[in-house]
Amino acid sequence: MLLYLRLLALLPIVYFGYRRKSLTVWILVSMLIGVEIGYDFPVFSQNLKVVSQIFLKLIKTIIAPLLFGTLVYGIAGHSNIKQVGRMGWKSILYFEVVTTIALFIGLAAINLTQAGVGIQLPPVTGVDQLPVVKQTFTDVLLHTFPENIAKAVAEGAVLQIVLFSILFGVATAMVEEKYRMPIVKFAEALSEVMFKFTNLIMFFAPFAVGAAIAYTVGHMGLGILVNLAKLLLTLYGALTFFLLCVLLPIALIVKVPIVQFIKAIAEPVSLAFATTSSEAALPKAMKAMEGMGVPRKIVAFVMPMGYSFNLDGTTLYLSLAAIFVAQAAGIHLPLHIQLAMLFTLMLTSKGVAGVPRASLVILLGTLASFNLPVEPVFIILGIDELMDMARTSVNVIGNCLATIVIAKWEGEFSPPELGQLL
Repeated sequence: MLLYLRLLALLPIVYFGYRRKSLTVWILVSMLIGVEIGYDFPVFSQNLKVVSQIFLKLIKTIIAPLLFGTLVYGIAGHSNIKQVGRMGWKSILYFEVVTTIALFIGLAAINLTQAGVGIQLPPVTGVDQLPVVKQTFTDVLLHTFPENIAKAVAEGAVLQIVLFSILFGVATAMVEEKYRMPIVKFAEALSEVMFKFTNLIMFFAPFAVGAAIAYTVGHMGLGILVNLAKLLLTLYGALTFFLLCVLLPIALIVKVPIVQFIKAIAEPVSLAFATTSSEAALPKAMKAMEGMGVPRKIVAFVMPMGYSFNLDGTTLYLSLAAIFVAQAAGIHLPLHIQLAMLFTLMLTSKGVAGVPRASLVILLGTLASFNLPVEPVFIILGIDELMDMARTSVNVIGNCLATIVIAKWEGEFSPPELGQLL
């Protein structure tokens, strides 16, 4: 009787998802359905693991072409020194400092809360089984450099792919324009195609998330939801700490008018939170920064560049999620391995697209590079939508602040009065 009542209670939720026709809503609906199936049909739910495995395999196919396209275009597409000028190195310096701080905050947060400790994963066999991480610093260093790019792509060695792409982009930027432009256009076209490819795969996300939750609850019971809640709170707490202790002091140091800034970014940040897409908020964010007194030439340069190199919320999440996977798998990572992983993420996160769940691509690639199992990713899938909302919002806030910092650095920031902005 209770089963029928619970199933009836799900009908309004399914109807709501159908009426909204939103991928975000459908993922949240599928989570609830997955919990119900896993709790009431634990034996059947064990067969649903294959659905999530298919989704993860499709995600892995995106890694190499997406990283190559975005990095080569990002480097070679801005190779004109006259165009880049001083803003180029200033932006890169600022982006690297802030995102590295975000990585360390994520690392510290997950080590503090130990959100993944205590999870009892099912035994893995066959293709799912990966060796325990036993790497020295020398092994990690040697694994950084590719000896065969085709081999690196086949093995999912994401850091090798990144280094090859960076060197290829620098080499492309150094050749004559008649040779450079075809490569730049190809890289741009490849990036756009992979963005659409990612969007297509994400239509499969509700089924994968529902199956992952059903399989997890069916095998581990409702107790796993405690670990998920702990992970979610860890991320939100770390992002809040980053906003208050990193971005706010930066804003105060460069004398950003805080009230005007909050008013200006309210709409693009809300859009990013609702859609979990930084790209969706880009036009409004650029317009808002122009309204804040940042010259259009600086906004047009820094903001798009920041969407490839300055995703603060995503980089923080990646370090947090990677260590969570190791904790859930019962694998102790020495400090030097954790730092090597941070270095990897510092490079790979620069290729993260501003589309929903693209960070999952980088996470899986990093796990493969350090021989960590993908099994705990099934757990993260269940709440990735809720985490994506927060980290995407922080991405937008960070990029908006970056444009003001660079404009201030260039001496071209003239904020309007609050009444004018309103």
